[in-house]
Amino acid sequence: MRLDCCFNIEDLRQLARQRLPRPIFDFLEGGADDEWTIRRNAERFDAYPLMPRTLVDVSAIDTRTRLLGRDTAWPVVVAPTGANALFHHTGEAAVARAAAESGIFYTAATMSNQSLEEIGTLVDAPRIFQVYVFRDRGLTEALVERCRASRYDALCVTVDTPLSGNRERDRRNGMSMPPRWTPTNLWQFAVRPRWSLNSLLRTHFEIANFRGAAKGAAAGSGPVLQYVNSQFDRTLTWKDAGWLAAKWNGPFALKGILSVDDARRALDIGASAIWLSNHGGRQADGVPAPVDCLAAIRAAVGDRIEIILDGGVRRGTHVLKALALGANACAIGRPPLYGLAAGGQAGVERALGILRSELERDMALIGCPTLKDVGSHFLAPALDT
Repeated sequence: MRLDCCFNIEDLRQLARQRLPRPIFDFLEGGADDEWTIRRNAERFDAYPLMPRTLVDVSAIDTRTRLLGRDTAWPVVVAPTGANALFHHTGEAAVARAAAESGIFYTAATMSNQSLEEIGTLVDAPRIFQVYVFRDRGLTEALVERCRASRYDALCVTVDTPLSGNRERDRRNGMSMPPRWTPTNLWQFAVRPRWSLNSLLRTHFEIANFRGAAKGAAAGSGPVLQYVNSQFDRTLTWKDAGWLAAKWNGPFALKGILSVDDARRALDIGASAIWLSNHGGRQADGVPAPVDCLAAIRAAVGDRIEIILDGGVRRGTHVLKALALGANACAIGRPPLYGLAAGGQAGVERALGILRSELERDMALIGCPTLKDVGSHFLAPALDT
């Protein structure tokens, strides 16, 4: 399959599967435990049928919106995903540039292979930095100040990771960072020579935001990763989230919210946005799909806060349904990475282009010329699926 023969996100997923060694594809694709949650994330969009309105002038479709204080071309955000160099040697640079070309927010991850400063110099486009509140609050403060110095537009704190979820695919594959070639997985790497040669000759597997964090160790080495993992804080509370919001004092999103109570508390600490997410099904298994939580949370918070939804967004209709249920925007994690693995920056552009063209076509087909027109009246009664 060629990139120009990919007509939807699933096509890009299949091409990524063909080009990545199995341990790497499983790292991208896998979820926690039985992977029930990751399957439900996409499936639950089917429970919300669209209700078209006819005889509406749809000769001009306007997808522009405003999010976190910035104007964007359409209501999608590239979600934070770490270690992009695993999927293509161009890594985060390719994804950031493709997001800029598409006119949307790119979210730089704490665990990226390029530093937040390097990403910040790549493009002049809307940018979010994703951070954790680490045990060493000084480490978090330093990241926030670096983010401010690099002129990021917003800060996003991930709150659903007191520790890593149980990702059994990675355990079976012996997955590590950087990837290790072992007698068990050697064949999986050998049958993907393009990826393997780039990995050996062109890819730098490092956690770039922590260069120098472990004295005398390379940023991609075991000591640095052990250091970062040791910093995840199980004592994190709302008090800490409020401290970070005040420290940043700008557009601020809490990522990992699913409950109405937590959404209300996000309002109390002054968050600008609630990022509905179950971490792509990679943390707790058995939790609800974000799309099923959306309407109740919007009803609880009204229009006092922006809502970003991620989890299972694979079609333009998914974006449209989320907006009709009350979201301001959707975030996508795996779709850009499928494109990245399939063809570098061109593949990411293909993924974003597919979703945007689907959204524009779907808006026309249901009689919705602008995002201001989107509402619950475009949804039929929910199905029991």
